[in-house]
Amino acid sequence: MEYNPQSAEPTPKKNSNVIYFLIAVVVALLGTDVYLYTQKNKSDTKIVYQNDEKTRLQTELDSLEAQIEQVNSGRAKMSVAMQAKNDSLRTKIRTLRSELAKGKLTVAELGKAQEDIKQLRYFVTKYTADIEELKKQNVTLATERDTLKNNLATVNEKASTLEKQNQELDTKVKVASALKVGSASVVAYKVKNSGKESDVTKAKQATKIKINFTVASNAVAEKGLHDVYVRIIDPTGNLITPTDTGTFNADSQDLQYTYKTAIDFKDDGSGYIIDWVNPMPFQKGTYTVILYTDGFTMGKTEITLK
Repeated sequence: MEYNPQSAEPTPKKNSNVIYFLIAVVVALLGTDVYLYTQKNKSDTKIVYQNDEKTRLQTELDSLEAQIEQVNSGRAKMSVAMQAKNDSLRTKIRTLRSELAKGKLTVAELGKAQEDIKQLRYFVTKYTADIEELKKQNVTLATERDTLKNNLATVNEKASTLEKQNQELDTKVKVASALKVGSASVVAYKVKNSGKESDVTKAKQATKIKINFTVASNAVAEKGLHDVYVRIIDPTGNLITPTDTGTFNADSQDLQYTYKTAIDFKDDGSGYIIDWVNPMPFQKGTYTVILYTDGFTMGKTEITLK
């Protein structure tokens, strides 16, 4: 058989093309595997990153909540606005904590949570500063209040002392200005039918007595009329009082009087006479006569009838 070189040439070329095709397929498969492997690594890295970021954000929420608790501990009463801000921050923390507690977060959800916590951090920091400033103001106000209370107590104490001193001074002035008897005597009289009076020493003859007295000089006493109250004690020790008697105050006590009159004090040594008619017969014994004016005892004298 005759050999034809032209008919045998195509066979090696065809085999070469197949080999190239297989090599290309293998390379393509390897490239796909590499791509898939790379994407898987990126996905795993992304999941790990998201989980770590969620944990970090949750930890930051814990820190912000603890910061609010610490600044609120032992606080003074907050204003309505501060209380509203406190409630708002706590609500926001609960909301973010609930969102982070979900399953997988998308990139957009995670980014929003990061931005929300960033804003929350700003508001918590500002809120903390406001509360601290409020505490400082409360301390200042408390100090000012205590200072005012101490000052008021000092003023009240001084006022009380001055009032006591004024009362003591007023009492001294009243005592000093009260009229006092210079000299005094009592004489019993019998009044005849003709109206003529004659002094007597016997009780059965006497119908009235005359109290003669002078007032000691007193430069600080008020010149003019002074009420004079007379108390007459009989020999048995009883106060003689008329049916229409009243009371007066002297030496810090209320007393009944036997007779009331008035004298015109001029601080000139003038003498005064008080007539008193006994509504009952005189008894034997000593009668005590006590004079009062200006809230104090003026003086005392006695008369003994036989």
